[in-house]
Amino acid sequence: MNESKRSYKKSLKQAALSLLAMMPTVVGVVGLVGIFEVFITKEMLASLFTGDAVKDTVIGTLTGGVAVGNTLVSYILGGELLHQGVSLYAVAAFILAWVTLGVVQLPLEAQMLGLRFTIVRNLLALIFTMLTAIATVWTLELWR
Repeated sequence: MNESKRSYKKSLKQAALSLLAMMPTVVGVVGLVGIFEVFITKEMLASLFTGDAVKDTVIGTLTGGVAVGNTLVSYILGGELLHQGVSLYAVAAFILAWVTLGVVQLPLEAQMLGLRFTIVRNLLALIFTMLTAIATVWTLELWR
């Protein structure tokens, strides 16, 4: 067996062992996502918002960061929140945070990419989510 085949098998074995070591964390994250999607309804989310642009942006960012699930679901949920009278600031922040933040996934991300990277990435995502949500609404208001 040549050197490249041995190197490939060694790398494959290391990857499999790493994946196996992460499985308890992955199972925990999937379980938390499932629990959230079952117990938190769109009506519960809509009741959090106040109508104030700044507060709604912050609340949308925080709830979106805690809420996890499929990205497509965030768009549907965002549309439902808009139909219930939630501000566009809140919905934009919610969808952006849903996609870029992930409190539930923090342990897995820290385990895979390192704690420092995870903290810096999430802090930057938090800040830029709010700024992007505000910029998005302002841009849409200019086009109206």
